[in-house]
Amino acid sequence: MARARRPLWLLAGVVVLAVSQPAAAQTWPVKPIRMIVPFPPGGGTDLVGRVVANRLADAVGQSVVVDNRGGAGGVIGSELVARAVPDGYTLGVATSSTHPVAGLVQKIPYDALKSFAPVTLVGITPYVLVAAPGLPANTLAELIAHAKASPGKVNVAHVGTGTLGYLITEAFKGATGTDMVPVPFKGSAQVYPDLISNRVQVFFDNPVASVPQVKAGRLKALAVTLPTAQLPGVPTMAQAGVKGFEHGFWYGVVAPAGTPRPVVARIQREIAAAINAAAGKAELNAIAVDPVGSTPEAFTATIRDDIERWGKVARTIGLKPQ
Repeated sequence: MARARRPLWLLAGVVVLAVSQPAAAQTWPVKPIRMIVPFPPGGGTDLVGRVVANRLADAVGQSVVVDNRGGAGGVIGSELVARAVPDGYTLGVATSSTHPVAGLVQKIPYDALKSFAPVTLVGITPYVLVAAPGLPANTLAELIAHAKASPGKVNVAHVGTGTLGYLITEAFKGATGTDMVPVPFKGSAQVYPDLISNRVQVFFDNPVASVPQVKAGRLKALAVTLPTAQLPGVPTMAQAGVKGFEHGFWYGVVAPAGTPRPVVARIQREIAAAINAAAGKAELNAIAVDPVGSTPEAFTATIRDDIERWGKVARTIGLKPQ
């Protein structure tokens, strides 16, 4: 029996579909790109976003405009990315807080994985455990011993239950069997005066904010969650005796779900090459971020793994989306 011939319009449609996505990657970008940063100017996420935007613009020959859309712990800006046209001309900076953590502590209007096309993990920064000058402990072991001997007497600062820093604090308490009192602040800038004056005793924060205080002699650095060139003489948690406590805060780039895969792949290649080149790497290292530039698949796995990891911590402490 002879095969029925397919209508020419159908065959034409198949051909167009087959070539449209590769063609999109070849022609992208033909106009300026918007990079949504879901936090106000000046913070770590903004600094990383501007490094990526500038380097990407140089690489592709189109301007990349940074659009700061802060609010609700990064949720407002992230929702704008999720709802944008998936054509490669709207990108967003994602962080450990806006994606794995946000949905664990509040009801968010997007899905950390399904609403986005993860592009690349840009880089990772460690947390530094800093202590007040008046704390009678100069090492991590001494802090743990002091906290165990004085349960409920050591105050540990955090900047909100919707942050990774808070979950890391709770994970540390669980890993060390210590009973420290969490004290909330609106932001890290508000923590440091109270930490320096001994009203709170310890705080997990990023190196950009904490290292200058340590180098000025105002605070003590007890340990870092990952090795960092910013504090070469400070031991990691594992070196100081808390094994398996290797947590960092990451920054990445995402696009709206449905963005053509060839376009996503092109953006990933351009960003990865730019941030791992000498100039891009130096800019990120200056703000204590180690560049990565992972594939979209690897970045997706990072987000998925962190949702599971921090979900366990949230359930252990009874934290539920509000």
